[in-house]
Amino acid sequence: MEKAILALEDGHFFYGYAFSGLKQKEVGGEVIFNTSMTGYQEIITDPSYKGQIIVFTEPQIGNYGINNEDIESEKIHANAIVVKDISSFYSNWRAEKDLISYLDENNVIGITDIDTRALVRVLREYGVMKGYIAIGDISPAEAVKRARNIPDISNLNLVPEVSTQKPYKWEEGTWDLEKGYKKQKEKKYKVAVLDFGVKRNILRLMADRGLDLTCFPHNTKAEDIIEFNPDGIFLSNGPGDPAILHFQIEQIKKLLKTDIPMFGICLGHQLLSWAIGGKTYKLEYGHHGGNHPVKNLKTGKVEITAQNHNYATDPDSLPNNIEITHINLNDKTIEGMRLKDKPVFSIQYHPESSPGPHDSLYLFDEFVSLIEDCKK
Repeated sequence: MEKAILALEDGHFFYGYAFSGLKQKEVGGEVIFNTSMTGYQEIITDPSYKGQIIVFTEPQIGNYGINNEDIESEKIHANAIVVKDISSFYSNWRAEKDLISYLDENNVIGITDIDTRALVRVLREYGVMKGYIAIGDISPAEAVKRARNIPDISNLNLVPEVSTQKPYKWEEGTWDLEKGYKKQKEKKYKVAVLDFGVKRNILRLMADRGLDLTCFPHNTKAEDIIEFNPDGIFLSNGPGDPAILHFQIEQIKKLLKTDIPMFGICLGHQLLSWAIGGKTYKLEYGHHGGNHPVKNLKTGKVEITAQNHNYATDPDSLPNNIEITHINLNDKTIEGMRLKDKPVFSIQYHPESSPGPHDSLYLFDEFVSLIEDCKK
């Protein structure tokens, strides 16, 4: 390990030790915190974390290792991770390597021995902010200066870096204890997935339900999607500020002129908000964790949900043809909506979990039902 410093743009700084990515020497990004107690492997490989430095509030990270089955994309997308205590020893019958080795393979900096409780209190009080990590000797003043010079994530289009470059088919289902990941058996309806940084478990859950999935690049034109003649369209999760994705918003506007059923998750939900004439705004410190209570306004039931977003839909900006279907019970932000005059709905949180609770898996069934109703 080598001495390291994490500096925030507001002047706070924390000393620790770098345990991975030592060749990189420095990294910057937006510093956020995640409150999940498990699931670090799925979190760091979620493309939505591109451009961010993740602070884990769970004190010990790495104690069950890494396996090749639970990753949510082909590599780590988080810029760096910050932990209180990194475990160099792991115990898990499915594990194939330790977290430190996995981070090194991806050349991702990890720092430990940080007072994460104090750090998270700063982020909760002052909001998420830009941060800079340096390995080796550097003065706090210089580190803070470099943190302030990091580009604002709201001005960065990160989607091209996490989206597929060409269309591909997806046929893998969810994991089974005895057989591993299941091979898709039936394909009932053709679905076009607009990939803004899609998580694999979203695709697996749709494959389980008989959806014939083709994933398209983020810059696919609406005309090409319409020519593909899908039975449904899925708008995926992804990183960054939706407000700067002008091309994608325009394509969704065109797709909304059709009667093709549409379902959006996370960034897909936010892009849909802009496409229908609404707006989004940045949350003070975002929602990142696996225990957020969300109320389903139709059933009155409360679901415990996995969340990972820094932006939310402005309720005052939405047109009259929108019905809000879900709200966050912590801060009353919008967590779901549907169009009253179109077969279109979206969810801000992550019903697929990975990691997190399974309270909201029914939403994938609702997407299938929506397609079936439109086929009648």
